[in-house]
Amino acid sequence: MLFPVNLVFVTREGRGLCQGAEGAPRALGVPYGRRDVDQGPELFRLYTLRVPALLLGEGVLWERAFGEKDPLALGGRQASRGGEA
Repeated sequence: MLFPVNLVFVTREGRGLCQGAEGAPRALGVPYGRRDVDQGPELFRLYTLRVPALLLGEGVLWERAFGEKDPLALGGRQASRGGEA
């Protein structure tokens, strides 16, 4: 039985760092949602200085600078802050 994955990529339109980081959720091979941080006050408040961000459920899987292999390398680790353990 497959379970839905609540993966969300938080981005800022037109930002090169965000455009490059979107390869990460694609590399995971699961469906994901895409949200622009500037399109809602709560997203803006929480993530304006933290984009790009990859959210899993209510938690942050990865944020700030990351590439497509970074979230794959997490394995069993807890959520990371910009690549730091």
